[in-house]
Amino acid sequence: MTKLLPILHLAIGLMVFSSSGLEIRAQNQSDLLILNGTIVDGTGEEAYQADLFIRGDSINTIGQINSDTLDGIQIIDASGKVVAPGFIDMHAHGNPIQTPEFENFVAMGVTTILLGQDGSSPTSGSLDTWFEEVQDAQPAVNVAALTGHGTLRRSVGLNEDKEVFDREIERMQNRLRADLEAGAFGMSLGLEYVPGLYAKRGELASLAEVVGEFDGIIMSHMRSEDDSRIIESMEELAALGKYTRVHASHFKVVYGKGEERAEEVLNLINTYREQGIQFTADTYPYAASYTGIGIVFPTWAKTEKEWKAIMKENPAVLREFLISKVEQRNGPDAILFGSGVYAGKTLAEAAREEGMSPVDLLLQMGPNAGSAAHFVMNEELQDRIAIAEGVMISSDGSPGMRHPRGYGSFAKVIGKYVVEQQSLSIEKAVHKMSGLSAQTLGITDRGILEVGRKADIIIFDPEQVKDNATFSSPHKPATGFEWVIVNGHVAKSGSEVSKERAGVVLRDNG
Repeated sequence: MTKLLPILHLAIGLMVFSSSGLEIRAQNQSDLLILNGTIVDGTGEEAYQADLFIRGDSINTIGQINSDTLDGIQIIDASGKVVAPGFIDMHAHGNPIQTPEFENFVAMGVTTILLGQDGSSPTSGSLDTWFEEVQDAQPAVNVAALTGHGTLRRSVGLNEDKEVFDREIERMQNRLRADLEAGAFGMSLGLEYVPGLYAKRGELASLAEVVGEFDGIIMSHMRSEDDSRIIESMEELAALGKYTRVHASHFKVVYGKGEERAEEVLNLINTYREQGIQFTADTYPYAASYTGIGIVFPTWAKTEKEWKAIMKENPAVLREFLISKVEQRNGPDAILFGSGVYAGKTLAEAAREEGMSPVDLLLQMGPNAGSAAHFVMNEELQDRIAIAEGVMISSDGSPGMRHPRGYGSFAKVIGKYVVEQQSLSIEKAVHKMSGLSAQTLGITDRGILEVGRKADIIIFDPEQVKDNATFSSPHKPATGFEWVIVNGHVAKSGSEVSKERAGVVLRDNG
């Protein structure tokens, strides 16, 4: 696992060469030296043996370093372990102001998260203020953000299905432009949710033009992820690629089966790329999704107002729809509530507890009664997507979500695909979780281990990495990432998580 080391660009006066390696003369107690590690640099290229020296928040040196002249600094012996860039979670949730500790992410080697997903962001038109509040909260990981299309819609009074006028699109464009100027990396869509599901293609194109002005990215929870509609949903997203880069969030094929189906949708992405459309995707390594229970309700009963109206006028029609939909989604045992009064119980269990049928319980609850894990995906198909070249990894999770993906996704990629199945090399796996993600977002100062880049670094033995979270116990932290370093500060050592949080707000300055 060795290769010729690249030529190092070293600051004059900081070090000299000796027969035993580089000697670093100037030093501070906050400096950090990692010795004897196997460098997996995030580019996907072959690993190599080297030492790594951190000064301040950045990587100062990579090479063979003589530690004899170094006194009073922390030295980590990484013998037999991988030294890699911290992982970048391409689709995360959570509130960095209320829960800045983000120990779930730190424990699985994530040092940067991208928030503002599925069409929903903390605010619109004033992300600058929110960014300042996040930085004041001192998050444990770096935080980047998108502007939510649904949030833009709500800000101009478009929360319902009604005609959209040019003046409203212009107001949304202005708010979007302000957020992109503040440093948002692009815009997220939630086209299966209220109010994004009401958006027509003309509206989306008008906003995509603004994102394109800033060379931003549109990351979309597509119109539908169902097997019968996935192609048309991908086509809709690809059409926005005329204006800017596009990205399919938590890419999956609900009800689809087998590797062959996975190859078909992956080949379609490649076709788009051949046409000059910059189309990328991320996924998480689980066969169950997690979203609001409203996902089983029809588009004409998604809101509280619509549900109450149909329950008054013609509940039998809604009942018939739900019977068919629940059966299509593998039955009431395949819906596991994660929030609300039935958290931790399946729809079948909750219905038995209430002495009613599952569909009658749904009719009583309505579309906004909580969220649930939905066991609607085929593991063979999703595994093929997860290991596909060019597909990044995300958790789509948060500290409080009742789904193991928020605590185990990145560890599971190492344990399942690298160690158990050996369907990914460690170099390719790390690339999918760091360098490729940074490249896709346009982050140029991290994601790869290279002199001058920020020191977001993890140290681990792949054989020891384990995702411990399950659907019955979803909040068990991953183990095996022995050292997690964020901006040059140790965020985690062994099982101990530092109280000093060193994450920063990342702004797109492109």
